[in-house]
Amino acid sequence: MTDHTFIPELNVDVPNDGTLSKVVFKNDRVRIVVFGFDTDQELTDHTASMPAIIQVISGKARLTLGADVVEAAPGSWTYMPAGLTHAVYAIEPTVMLLTLLRD
Repeated sequence: MTDHTFIPELNVDVPNDGTLSKVVFKNDRVRIVVFGFDTDQELTDHTASMPAIIQVISGKARLTLGADVVEAAPGSWTYMPAGLTHAVYAIEPTVMLLTLLRD
């Protein structure tokens, strides 16, 4: 039994005219979800009950973070406290990681 998880490549096939989400890791402290968005796909305004981190792997997305709107590109990193209203809109095919942090 190992005490680590290694994923050599997050092979994400972005669906045509759709959105893919897949849990790639979870334990009692963290849950990591990979998302693939085709152009013009979105997650509309919502909140999370726990803090979260968004990391853009490829593509470009517009993130609404409370009253702020930012453009996220590969390498961008965003921390969101619990309860922050947020949304994601894919400007082009986009892959991102969402890390949910449990207390």
